[in-house]
Amino acid sequence: MDMGIAGRWALVCAASKGLGKGCAAALAREGVHLVITARGAEALQATAAELRTMAPGIEVRTVVGDITTPEGRAEALAACPQVDILVNNAGGPPPGDFRQWDRDTWIKALDANMLTPIELIKATVDAMAARGFGRIVNITSGAVKAPIDILGLSNGARTGLTGFVAGLSRQPQLAGRNVTINNLLPGAFDTDRLQTTFKGASAKTGVPVDELATKRRQTIPAQRFGQSDEFGALCAFVCSQHAGYLTGQNLLIDGGAYGGTF
Repeated sequence: MDMGIAGRWALVCAASKGLGKGCAAALAREGVHLVITARGAEALQATAAELRTMAPGIEVRTVVGDITTPEGRAEALAACPQVDILVNNAGGPPPGDFRQWDRDTWIKALDANMLTPIELIKATVDAMAARGFGRIVNITSGAVKAPIDILGLSNGARTGLTGFVAGLSRQPQLAGRNVTINNLLPGAFDTDRLQTTFKGASAKTGVPVDELATKRRQTIPAQRFGQSDEFGALCAFVCSQHAGYLTGQNLLIDGGAYGGTF
């Protein structure tokens, strides 16, 4: 299927690895020019080189910086001639016990996983509407739909973003101008973050990483972890010309792990 977005420009945040990279790669395959961001220069440049090889006809620009800061956002936006597609993404806050979190800890989580996406949406959405096309995708978490007790910071910040998007996405001046805003909710994907989680749990419990991973896989009906490429493929469709009637939705991609009807 031709997604109909070749030649457009996308800003993909935290795109040097994991799910952000999967989204950038899928958009590159569709002929979308990219501005990709990350804090680590080496990994970001390696990803950019890979994307250029994968899709020789596109332009890939890199911005090294922290997208959760005003300076990082300003640099990323300045590098993009126009933002037709925005993929909001940032690393999730650490797990823990809410009794140990102070105000600064909460503010950091809110800055990264709620306020940063909102600031980037604010900076781009009106120009999208003026041009008559815009696709905004927020990478949140399956924990928005089925909260995880030790991920209170993520549950809170990402749910706040979800509520904001639910209202904004339905404004006629956006939806009526072919601007959509949707959230992608990943379950367990085979990323560095998942491996780091297993290593941390192994260090605390003494259970080997492989054993922890096997037990986790067995809880997923698909009996495997997700791959970043398949996450990216969903992102590319949501960003396509075919998805103009899809907005304000939370799309869960978790191998069937969520057990609810709705």
